Amino acid sequence: MTQESLSYRDAGVDIDAGDELVERIKPFARKTLRQGVLGGIGGFGALFEVPKNYREPVLVSGTDGVGTKLRLAFQLQRHDTIGIDLVAMSVNDILVQGAEPLFFLDYLACGKLDVAVAARVVKGIAGGCEQAGCALIGGETAEMPGMYPEGEYDLAGFAVGVVEKSAIIDGSTITPGDVLLGLPSSGAHSNGYSLLRKIVARSGADLNAHFDGEQTLADAVMAPTRIYVKPLLALMKALPVKGMAHITGGGLTGNVPRILPAGVKAEIAQAAWQRPKLFDWLQEEGGVADSEMHRVFNCGIGMVVVVARESVQQALQILGDAGEPAVVIGSISQCSEGEAPTIVV
Repeated sequence: MTQESLSYRDAGVDIDAGDELVERIKPFARKTLRQGVLGGIGGFGALFEVPKNYREPVLVSGTDGVGTKLRLAFQLQRHDTIGIDLVAMSVNDILVQGAEPLFFLDYLACGKLDVAVAARVVKGIAGGCEQAGCALIGGETAEMPGMYPEGEYDLAGFAVGVVEKSAIIDGSTITPGDVLLGLPSSGAHSNGYSLLRKIVARSGADLNAHFDGEQTLADAVMAPTRIYVKPLLALMKALPVKGMAHITGGGLTGNVPRILPAGVKAEIAQAAWQRPKLFDWLQEEGGVADSEMHRVFNCGIGMVVVVARESVQQALQILGDAGEPAVVIGSISQCSEGEAPTIVV
């Protein structure tokens, strides 16, 4: 008996939908083009020429996802800004070593491709790339039937930047007396969402109810991760930056120590900034201890910058002019053996 002929579509993969998505996202990617791009979306590999103004260019790469914040994106059907989160998590990471982001690649995997939803996601990715000044030059959309529940997808992002070898920022020049500047976060960014979602579920809160002024709780938890690239590149051009820490998973107490040399500690004063209402609500509803808040969430500070004391006022002015209302949140002091490298008081 002759069996019916099968196609890839019968197996759950729609090649035509994938082709349609590529055509839809080309205009978004085109808006992110910058000097150095040698090829567009659609090739087997993305081509980028290292800028010629670097004498000893060092490439810096980073990759990340957005964690379980995706669960809320599915629940709330908010797909327009999750791509900004994806870009932010990688470009902010390579930025802290002094790198200018050059280009970005994305990976979107799903069980069945919904072209309209995927286009919204990629439009957000392109928007994040525009904020970071980097080009969206390639990526992959993988349709894998049976791998993901209906209506869900997963994301990964990959950023590559460049820094002059002599200008790499590694925290090695940080000394007692240096000052910590805090740049505000837009919310929880893309970290701690397993705990955040558990607190929301246990509280029984209505995500669509007004929460802070005109903002709903959904608005607060889905606020896209802040991208700090352009203001901090401007700062690095103007004065010596000794160290930077992107406050991601691990919070303040887990990320600041990553840039500190031996023999010093960071003392952070929580009263130095106004903690956003979201974090007060999470702590109260979840009964979360202070120490746990500081090692899970950013608590309102998305990036920490270390500068010499004499550079503080100039740094605050430059960041403020660039739209980043930074504040002094602490200082560097000597650390005795056995002391915690970062203390929040």
